[in-house]
Amino acid sequence: MDIKIRNLSKKDYKDLKKSMEQAYHGLVGDPWTKENITDLIDIFPEGQIAVEVNGKVVACALSIILNSRKTNIYDKYYAIIDDGKFDKHDSEGDTLYGIEVFVHPDFRSLRLGRRLYDQRKELCEQMNLQRILAGGRIPNYHNYSDSMTPRTYIEKVKRKEIYDPTLTFQLSNDFHVKKILKNYLPEDAESMEVATLLEWNNIYYEPDAPSNSASKQTIRLGLVQWQMRLFKDLEEFYDQIEFFVDTVSDYGTDFIMFPEFFNSPLMSPYNELPERLAMEKLAEHTKEIVERIQQFAVSYNVNIIAGSMPIMERGKLYNITYLCHRNGSLDSYKKIHITPNEMKYYGLVGGSEVKVFDTDCGKVGLLICYDVEFPELSRILADQGMQILFVPFMTDTQNGYIRVRSCAQARAIENECYVAIAGSVGNLPRVNNMDIQYSQSAVFTPSDFAFPNNAIKAEATPNTEMVLIADVDLYALRDLHEYGTVKLLRDRRKDLYEVKLLK
Repeated sequence: MDIKIRNLSKKDYKDLKKSMEQAYHGLVGDPWTKENITDLIDIFPEGQIAVEVNGKVVACALSIILNSRKTNIYDKYYAIIDDGKFDKHDSEGDTLYGIEVFVHPDFRSLRLGRRLYDQRKELCEQMNLQRILAGGRIPNYHNYSDSMTPRTYIEKVKRKEIYDPTLTFQLSNDFHVKKILKNYLPEDAESMEVATLLEWNNIYYEPDAPSNSASKQTIRLGLVQWQMRLFKDLEEFYDQIEFFVDTVSDYGTDFIMFPEFFNSPLMSPYNELPERLAMEKLAEHTKEIVERIQQFAVSYNVNIIAGSMPIMERGKLYNITYLCHRNGSLDSYKKIHITPNEMKYYGLVGGSEVKVFDTDCGKVGLLICYDVEFPELSRILADQGMQILFVPFMTDTQNGYIRVRSCAQARAIENECYVAIAGSVGNLPRVNNMDIQYSQSAVFTPSDFAFPNNAIKAEATPNTEMVLIADVDLYALRDLHEYGTVKLLRDRRKDLYEVKLLK
């Protein structure tokens, strides 16, 4: 699956119409005409947002800009859009007004509506608009209209006593009800012609300072310090993964990382087998696990580093991690440096590819545990433009953990990048060689004035299941490279030494 968020174009109308017909089936209103869409793109191309899945447009958000000092923002829907003429659009206005959001029914499980709302918020911030407004239907109200007023209904939805498919979604996306609008959409019988005027305020709005932000530079990381526990089956394991993805993505995270071999509890049924055969059995689950995590990445709109898992390829057993992008694409990295115990008990072999991965939040690198103790790998990634290095790890003792931690912090300083590490905690008595864990997940930074004095952005409580959430600033890295107290990457004596990738 390939998911892209982009601006709508005029040539999309054929796909758009098919999706609209499915989305509107049995509901109020008619699909937008080609003339409507053309006019909107002509007057405000940035405000017309499409979601493309495998080359087809399946969801859309349409918007105009209003000047709240000149326009009655409490007007009825058709007055706001001027019956499709959009004369109230004002490029010098202060309010982004959402006039439409729809998702093809076959793709609603992907939570594309949330992506559209997030994209609108980013647009609002980039254009330095004061807020987003939208008239929202309350389609479940007809079931309660005989027993309660719209106000009571809305309050009960807020308190989660009643579920409304539209209002519940909008409230969960940080909108609040500004006003109840009567007769907003006359043909909306489900809502009894009542709507909510929803508002989202841009906290970065500056009346006299237009925004120059063209791309996302503050990246939010979510690290899962995973408690090892036995699972009765794969579905229970997936439930635990989804719990963390759901929880951490609610904080607006861009990346979630799980630890190395976090699926080790699934080896429990094979504990009587020799270690190598037990690991091969575990590897049989990897393809299915990755596919499920890919679905979570798309559904929860977050990039997921899927810890690490074993995989069998042409008779060889590798330790592999996957980067599940939120657009549906997939990258992977095989651990290069294998520990003596991994060789002894499981016969693991090392991978042979070192490269950075392009994401919607910059360039990232992946290393697994022992790899971070070899500075050459991180230096090669830094030369390729890496901004954030992710290191899932598994350590059983405190001294093993200190090796990983100390080396990870060194990699952040010497390569002028961020390094995030995540490990497992607890005990796993029915899995040989995976029985005890020691971890304190953390995010490390370079060491200069723009960063924490101890070069630690955040760290978890040791040996406790939890999530660690931290923001990292890519602009600070750019400034460091140019204006830092020292310039580690620039000041290398390449006339004397160099680190090269041979392949």
